[in-house]
Amino acid sequence: MKILVVGSGGREHALAWQIAKSPKVQMVYVAPGNGGTPHETKNLHGITNISITDINDLAQFSIDEKIDYTVVGPEKPLSEGIVDLFRSMGLKIFGPTKKAAQLESSKDFAKAFMKRHAIPTADYATFHEAAAAHEYIEQKGAPIVIKADGLAAGKGVVVAMTLEDAHQAVEMMLSDNQLGDAGARVVIEEFLMGEEASFIVMVDGKNILALATSQDHKRLKDHDEGPNTGGMGAYSPAPVVTPEIHAKVLREIIKPTVQGMEQDGIPYTGFLYAGLMIDANKNVKTLEFNCRMGDPETQPIMARLKSDFVDVLIHAERQSLDEVELEWDHRVALGVVMASYNYPNTPRIGDEISGIPQENESQVIFHAGTTLKDGKLVTNGGRVLCVVGLDGNVKGAQTRAYDAVSKIRFDGAQYRNDIGYRAIKK
Repeated sequence: MKILVVGSGGREHALAWQIAKSPKVQMVYVAPGNGGTPHETKNLHGITNISITDINDLAQFSIDEKIDYTVVGPEKPLSEGIVDLFRSMGLKIFGPTKKAAQLESSKDFAKAFMKRHAIPTADYATFHEAAAAHEYIEQKGAPIVIKADGLAAGKGVVVAMTLEDAHQAVEMMLSDNQLGDAGARVVIEEFLMGEEASFIVMVDGKNILALATSQDHKRLKDHDEGPNTGGMGAYSPAPVVTPEIHAKVLREIIKPTVQGMEQDGIPYTGFLYAGLMIDANKNVKTLEFNCRMGDPETQPIMARLKSDFVDVLIHAERQSLDEVELEWDHRVALGVVMASYNYPNTPRIGDEISGIPQENESQVIFHAGTTLKDGKLVTNGGRVLCVVGLDGNVKGAQTRAYDAVSKIRFDGAQYRNDIGYRAIKK
């Protein structure tokens, strides 16, 4: 089989790496990929980059190269309708349609959907006008959460701990238009207390297959300080998601979402990510939906998967995910993101990267913001690498990950030193 993975980040590297392990696979194409995706080892079939990002060009490439199956990593092509386009041309693809992807591409759509289908989430209001938003913030007080309605590359959520921060966020989005169309409408939510977790499933239109639980770290600095980022690290499994909570999430959030989408005439296929807030009384609410795998959660999840992922994708296409039982490595996988200088603002690119250790049974390094320039590996984005360690417990996995991190060098490197601390406390 020939498989196409759409995207260029660490998530896509991890998906391609896992897919390339399958004996059914002849070649994996990653579009456009990064500096670490194209390689071949004794454990992997070929992985190669193709420098295509336009969805029409990707569809034509899939026809020309007789691609058997496409997996979509990032949200942008989903919001542009890549799944609709591929299906209209008879091409097999895993992901939600453009309408279904509104669960991620429009916060207002998602909140209205959750309210309509009684899916637990934070109270909210939506605004187009800054004056009304400011008035609402004064009524509700702080802390409070301001979200850009549209896709904003991880920069559209402000958790405002003070009224001043909340008003500034509204000005930035609605008045100054710093996020463009994504911030032309804002959703303002109540602030929820508790512990966050990521709950990711695969959906074939009717059946749901839960992947391993995970938890990420959004803040840039240790002790959850500094600005929000796309994610500075993650680990799997997440101890906060007990068997009781796992069952509750499936019962109260995931199943009603899939059923609700079908009732609304928008059958859901693809990865579905529910960002959860779990409070001290084990009540669970939905912070957000993503219509794809999380990043960096994908990296530790894929590092633990022992089943043939291509078999799983085939079942998804046949709407038989109910027949799949996934096998997981019993070990904990913990990933540390190494980010470039000045991330998450305007990251510096072009810094040479050295010292990346060889992959082994306890360490694997997934590339994200990297590229090859004059034969050298250099930084090419905000989040550069996700360094994953595997061990029998969280502390051991943490030690293995940071052992590899300590060997890697590039100017301006940023990373947290406490990934996994919540799980270690437990």
